[in-house]
Amino acid sequence: MGAAVINVIPASERRLSPRGAKILLCGPSGIGKTSQLRTLDPASTLFVDVEAGDLSVQDVAVDTARVENWPQACELAQSIANGSLAYQTIFADSITAASRLSYKHAEQNVGARDTRAAYGLHARQLISWLIQLQHARETNAILCAILETVKDDFGRTEHRIQLEGQRTGLELPGIVDEIITYQFVDFGDGKPVRTFVCTQPNKWNYPAKDRSGRLEQFEKPDLGALIAKLTKVTENV
Repeated sequence: MGAAVINVIPASERRLSPRGAKILLCGPSGIGKTSQLRTLDPASTLFVDVEAGDLSVQDVAVDTARVENWPQACELAQSIANGSLAYQTIFADSITAASRLSYKHAEQNVGARDTRAAYGLHARQLISWLIQLQHARETNAILCAILETVKDDFGRTEHRIQLEGQRTGLELPGIVDEIITYQFVDFGDGKPVRTFVCTQPNKWNYPAKDRSGRLEQFEKPDLGALIAKLTKVTENV
């Protein structure tokens, strides 16, 4: 067995190499996550329709991949990762719906009665699917997700990304570069407006993370502009 070849990239080259943003865009149902597709370049974007909820963007002239089962989702992710689907941006709506397909497939494979095994298989295959998208280095991958707000027995409010099972939700922040909450925010004038919440801590404890260090806590809700800000190549980065 031959020795593995290690590819060492010079620092000057790494700084200037293109790098796509991996973004989890979460928000409550109806906030307009799917409509953010309108801010992207339709010629270089693939809309991955998992929810079959594209009514709000039906008039957008964008290539669309309709995913109806887990094998289709896996084949699509593999094609994106190996470069056979050459799109600059993948807009997946949504990871919430994809998690349901994954769990259904796992349940069919291990049997509906073995819930623990089904959730274990589901977590492994969904995380593997996300990592494939992560490794499409030059591609922007946008994963939409439903954000649900719940109260515990003590009346404390918690915001959770809606996914089947717990393990993927715990590991997801380590897979994506950015976690953005799209929500109505009242800035003190009693007139809430839609905005992107991009960093923590924030007063509502919305899920947020900015690995790039380029984002303000609040950004204009324009996904195309946000991606441009994240992926702009400068020699001093």
